[in-house]
Amino acid sequence: TRLLAASSLYRSAPVGYAVQPDFINAVAEIETRLGAQALLGELLATEARFGRVRTLPNAPRTLDLDLLLYGDRVIAEPGLIVPHPRMHERAFVLAPLAEIAPDIAIPGKGRAAALLAVCTDQKIEKIG
Repeated sequence: TRLLAASSLYRSAPVGYAVQPDFINAVAEIETRLGAQALLGELLATEARFGRVRTLPNAPRTLDLDLLLYGDRVIAEPGLIVPHPRMHERAFVLAPLAEIAPDIAIPGKGRAAALLAVCTDQKIEKIG
């Protein structure tokens, strides 16, 4: 597995469970031989190594790694839905994604840059 691209960091207000610090967001593009389920397993194991304990949905966390896209595949398996179900509605995903892959399309939803343009009610700040 190797890193192909990494976005800048972006600060955004928390979604869902609002009584917590702002989120710091980024997107990375990787190349891997792992299948989608195996890659998700590695992401979850990495979260655990950084102290992530899953309690309530959208609760405060030390680290949150999501498998947003897996090539142009659409996957619906137990525990894994790709593209990530709400990524097309979230500026904190779309802004860093559009930064590293401006022409990328989210299967069934459209181009990331166009989707970001309609997320005008979400405050996001590029911080580094």
